[in-house]
Amino acid sequence: MKAFAEAQPQWRFVGVDPSAAMLDLAARVLEAFAGRIELQHGYVNTAPSGPFDGATCLLTLHFLEKEERLVTLREIRRRLKPGVPLVVAHHSYPTGSELLPWLVRSVAFADASGVNFEQASVSAAAMAEHLPILSSDEDEALLREAGFSSVALFYAGFSFLGWVATA
Repeated sequence: MKAFAEAQPQWRFVGVDPSAAMLDLAARVLEAFAGRIELQHGYVNTAPSGPFDGATCLLTLHFLEKEERLVTLREIRRRLKPGVPLVVAHHSYPTGSELLPWLVRSVAFADASGVNFEQASVSAAAMAEHLPILSSDEDEALLREAGFSSVALFYAGFSFLGWVATA
């Protein structure tokens, strides 16, 4: 939100998060923009009804099971004006490949102390076991099923993929 607020001084924002601690941190980071930003404790189903001119869902969907992810995407879509963008980015992996090697590379790259593939492999295996990460085709299909069109991949960095779609 800070990057958006800095780049677009005329925009107003609503941020929704189930973590009170994350909202407290956001309030501190976004203090200079407090007049344009509303932070709300909760989930998408408790978010204001809109309609909104756009939305983001960043580093969140990979925590949700497929059905819950679809419900979340539908709730976001319901709050958007027709024809406006949604940007999502989260862990995913190219269809037709294995998840674990992508996660290992991602974890190893993020390790600022140096690449330790053994430790990265252990961390990646835990992530693969506990996170319901979907393939890129599955992610794109869910966006379409939720009512979005013009789904297009715009970012790929190791196991993080990002799409823009139209409501």
